[in-house]
Amino acid sequence: MRNIVFTRIDDRLIHGQVMTAWVHETKANEIVIIDNEVAQDDFLKMIMTSSAPAGIKVLIMSEEQAIDYLTQEPDGNKLIVLAKNPKVIKNITDGGVKIEALNVGGMGARKDRTQLYRNISVSDEERACFKQLITDGTSVYVQVIPEEKSANIEQYL
Repeated sequence: MRNIVFTRIDDRLIHGQVMTAWVHETKANEIVIIDNEVAQDDFLKMIMTSSAPAGIKVLIMSEEQAIDYLTQEPDGNKLIVLAKNPKVIKNITDGGVKIEALNVGGMGARKDRTQLYRNISVSDEERACFKQLITDGTSVYVQVIPEEKSANIEQYL
């Protein structure tokens, strides 16, 4: 299994100072974005790649590609894994990827979502995914930036 140092759900994926802070905090040198749609869109891939902090390798892949990649032997890199929603994380853990802790940074409001905690809104399906991830042994917490105190999401589900 590759060395995953940080896994985050954020519907914006890579963006500005927030990701720069997490890269600095975790000492990561590679970001793996898991998103079936972005993986098929060259323009979005270019935007995501150019949004990363300087010197950070960015890989954008489908869930299936991510399972294959993340379950390989470590290569010395420290990885941040990013996804837009918990279903993606549930799918890759079902595929054999071990995620010990999951940071929830941003899931914006939509018609099918209700507010869970501050800037976190979830659909019924996403709520169920979080519950299953917790049952399966993944610690799930909310923390927008490293300097902020984390909050265990379980109490809000």
